[in-house]
Amino acid sequence: MLPAPESTRLVTIIAHVDHGKTTLADNLVESNGIISERLAGTLRYLDSDAEEQRRGITMRASAIGLRHTATMLPAPESTRLVTIIAHVDHGKTTLADNLVESNGIISERLAGTLRYLDSDAEEQRRGITMRASAIGLRHVYNPPKMASSSSIQQDMVIHLIDSPGHVDFSAEVTSSLLLCDSAILVVDAVEGICARTHSLLREAYLHQLVPVLVINKVDRLCMDLGLDPTEAYVRIRELIESMNAVCASMLNSAVNEAEVDYHTSENNNLDDKRASFWNFDPIKGNVVFASALHGWGFTVPTLARSLFKSKTIPMKPPLLRQYLFGDFKYNTETNKVLKWKQSGNSTGEPMFAEFALAPLWEIYEGVSQAAASVGLKSELFANNSPLSNGCNGKKAENAKIQATTSGMERVLASIQIGSTSPAVISPQPNNNDRPIPQSTVEMQQLISRLGASSESSIVSAILRRYRPLSVSILDAVCETGPSPSQATLELRTKVLTLQSPPQHENDHKVSDNFEKIQQAVQQCIPDNNAPIVAHVCKFASVSRSSITDPDLPSIQPESSNMILGIARVLSGTLRTGDEYYMFGPRYSGISEDVPKQKIRCYLLMGSSFVRVNSVPAGHICAIYDLENLQLKTVTLSDKRECMPLRGFDFGLQPLVKVNVEAVNASDNEALERGLLNLSLADSSVEVTATAKGERILACLGEIHLERSILDLETVYCEGNIKVRTSDPITSFLRTSDPITSFRETTTWFPNEEDFDSFIESKSAPLRQTTIPPYCDEEGLGSANRGRCRAVISGRGAAITIRVVPLSRSVYECIQQKKLIEGCDDDVIALGKALKCNNEESVLTPQSALTTLLDSLDDIDDNGNALLEAPNLYKGLSVKAVCSANGEVYIPPKESSKEDDEDEPVNVDGLDEYNMVQQCLRLGLDACGPSSDYTPSSDADTTALDKWRQDMRGSALAGFQLAMRAGPLCEEPVQGVAVVLESVEIAMKEDCGKYTPAKDLSGGMVVAALRSGIR
Repeated sequence: MLPAPESTRLVTIIAHVDHGKTTLADNLVESNGIISERLAGTLRYLDSDAEEQRRGITMRASAIGLRHTATMLPAPESTRLVTIIAHVDHGKTTLADNLVESNGIISERLAGTLRYLDSDAEEQRRGITMRASAIGLRHVYNPPKMASSSSIQQDMVIHLIDSPGHVDFSAEVTSSLLLCDSAILVVDAVEGICARTHSLLREAYLHQLVPVLVINKVDRLCMDLGLDPTEAYVRIRELIESMNAVCASMLNSAVNEAEVDYHTSENNNLDDKRASFWNFDPIKGNVVFASALHGWGFTVPTLARSLFKSKTIPMKPPLLRQYLFGDFKYNTETNKVLKWKQSGNSTGEPMFAEFALAPLWEIYEGVSQAAASVGLKSELFANNSPLSNGCNGKKAENAKIQATTSGMERVLASIQIGSTSPAVISPQPNNNDRPIPQSTVEMQQLISRLGASSESSIVSAILRRYRPLSVSILDAVCETGPSPSQATLELRTKVLTLQSPPQHENDHKVSDNFEKIQQAVQQCIPDNNAPIVAHVCKFASVSRSSITDPDLPSIQPESSNMILGIARVLSGTLRTGDEYYMFGPRYSGISEDVPKQKIRCYLLMGSSFVRVNSVPAGHICAIYDLENLQLKTVTLSDKRECMPLRGFDFGLQPLVKVNVEAVNASDNEALERGLLNLSLADSSVEVTATAKGERILACLGEIHLERSILDLETVYCEGNIKVRTSDPITSFLRTSDPITSFRETTTWFPNEEDFDSFIESKSAPLRQTTIPPYCDEEGLGSANRGRCRAVISGRGAAITIRVVPLSRSVYECIQQKKLIEGCDDDVIALGKALKCNNEESVLTPQSALTTLLDSLDDIDDNGNALLEAPNLYKGLSVKAVCSANGEVYIPPKESSKEDDEDEPVNVDGLDEYNMVQQCLRLGLDACGPSSDYTPSSDADTTALDKWRQDMRGSALAGFQLAMRAGPLCEEPVQGVAVVLESVEIAMKEDCGKYTPAKDLSGGMVVAALRSGIR
């Protein structure tokens, strides 16, 4: 916001009375869009006093800061477009606060708690981000390889977009990813990788973005979990390894499913380059360790430069960074780097723990000790308060932490080494850089100047100067992220490209003109004579009061909101007042009529929008006067031969539908206009009308629906009308059909008949390893491609179940106990999948349905059914395991063939396990073992009685509980058939009688079955 002195001028206007000083000032003020062109020269804007206006003379000096338009938006090479993505509550908006504070837009005390980009009242009330907000930031970038102090720093402009984390607002994230070239992926250091993190990773990869990983809330490892620096390093290292494992699985799946030819050297090189971006390595600088709440963060390269410059470690930064994050330790006596082993006998601590984390831990503990010394209750270590020295247990009146308080000497000593502040590591320190306190006097001056009195405020004030978060994040974005010109030319060639035009045999001029436009887009040319192309990714409703545009034409007096299109300029320079062609997403050729429209351009500054005369290529802006087109995305161009942007479509389908109507019948017309504006401003909302005149509003989820209804009443309908809604027409349910964006499905292969070959495959299916639901911590061992062996707690029993999709038509046949019209194919497909016939008989729809009805245990109202295999019902697949340890057999993890040959043959429970596995092949074959089957031993008889009398009812309860709350969002499950296939129970013999070896309560069976189904 405030540039260096070299880019600043301090000017005053002096003249004799009535020689035109204030009139001249009016014209300068108008150049920044603060007043309208009509009023410039007559308004006397700087004569703000009433007496000055009455007398017509200036009586008090007035000052104002102005920007020159030519320096406001630089070339694409000095621009970065970045969005922040993360799971809910992982710290996106708090991180954005710190970046905004670096430009002086908000105060240092409020950064981290203000949630500046959550400008909507509903966002502040709920504490979550619901709409993506953008802001432009200026940053002075110091390249890491500056050869000498005479090297020139780079003035960068970074367009930052804070996107929502809740799955209900996925459309906002999609539009943000299309607008930007880099993504700041925030992950909680304590919670780790969550469900939303997986989907965001895949979406960012498909949009061809370059990620920067921010491990946030590192302070919680010290304050909440009480880990020492070494334990914290191990946890962070494991988190990064997990992230890389997920990314590697995603890349492998993408390569196998890609439709392009990867055998050419050009495609191979390009693919390798893109894949390298998805390897998070702290040594490369694409991993930031941070605490957004307290405003500190750092990267390994900047820490290496700091340690070298302070002569803490006499090693060049390029070499030092190779050892800072890894299993290495530093010997201060010999100045050598040694290998560190994670074992109890290892001496010393890793270099990352010693030089990166230990000073931070010391600062937190020192401030906490100082608070305890003056009698204040610890805010930082609420549960794990460190031992404090000098605490008298009494709180003095008006007690405050001073720089001389016991414990602050630890803080002062810690901040002298390892600082990543630009004032320390930059060869050209800026006057705006915050100095680090070097003495107790400077520390006290800092505390007094900021008015810091609490532990949290003092810690934030010190750490913002010791390791500033905003500098680390923005430097990482500038160094790792591509410029708009590099992104369109090299990295995002599939997304940021125009659709191919239709072939014109006799009109070569049209094809030549399109090639010129396509080339300008690929090179992101900002020249005035270049073809102008911009793409509007989304629309948003904004308050008229937040727009700074004196020349804005008047609109309906009762409307206080405007709809603006958020656009990225791809080539040329977009200008206010010019007329452009508007190409919708379904525009197919040159023969169609293309509407033309004049526009007004605005810069996005959080909750405010400032009109500008022009926006060059490589920047993001807002465009007004496009709502009459009724298009959710649109491509603008000054050339008739242009085509729409290819973009990316995720096919988000609303899940919650309600019927809306106005409480007052006279407001129906306003309601229709409001629904039209709502569907335009929110691309994930669908509005339809039925033959009965009902207006159906469809949204992505419950929170999205509540927000849409609120906006409909207060924003999009003039006069704040009241509407009433019906109960959801389509329940918010999970289904086995892949219609949702998060793809929670049991359809793991196109044809259920392929299940045998599928289960025999030795390699894990790539789709299932990258698409939820599955457990990262447990891996795929507990879910064997649709069949799971749920082991009860204590390993006293194991239940084998299988989950398959249950189509609606088959469900209705089972419910009505008869075949219905058009269901034959679905019944046959399910019958073959579950083997409802033997090899000698022919499967018919009626025979398959009869077998399903005979095996039916329970059916609910949501399209789910519980089946029991005949072998289980008759007792053939119920086996007793008489083991020495009272546990069922647990198969080992997959190993090499050499290991398999050495596996012992005589293992307790192995024979029963193999017998059960053979029974699984029979499926629901009704012609299997005879109905008069009797167990072969007393132990099997006791196990069968235990299953029928005690465990079977609990299994039914477990099925009902699993169907009531699914694994992803705890919502009801729909369209799933669960098959109980076998039971193994550990038994023990006592005086000739067999009893279960371990206690098998009903709750244990319910929990095991519910976990297995999930």
